Amino acid sequence: MRNADAREIGNGEDPNRAALLALHAEREALERRLALARQQRLYLSDPAAIAAAQSAEQDLLVQLDRLLTRIRAAEYRHRPGGRSW
Repeated sequence: MRNADAREIGNGEDPNRAALLALHAEREALERRLALARQQRLYLSDPAAIAAAQSAEQDLLVQLDRLLTRIRAAEYRHRPGGRSW
């Protein structure tokens, strides 16, 4: 079943769906790194390591914000009536 109807039901062959799934996989990996940085900031005892973890956490939050914006835009574009701007 490789026609347009197959893509509409989301059988995994749709490149837009694959791209969206890749963005969500990237989000999950970023959230794991963020959780680790947060735990290190909270529970390490070395002040230099705490500062490094805090800096990493801030950088990861910025990356996560940008990624979530990309995800929202991708989801919006693929809704009925969605537009590319």
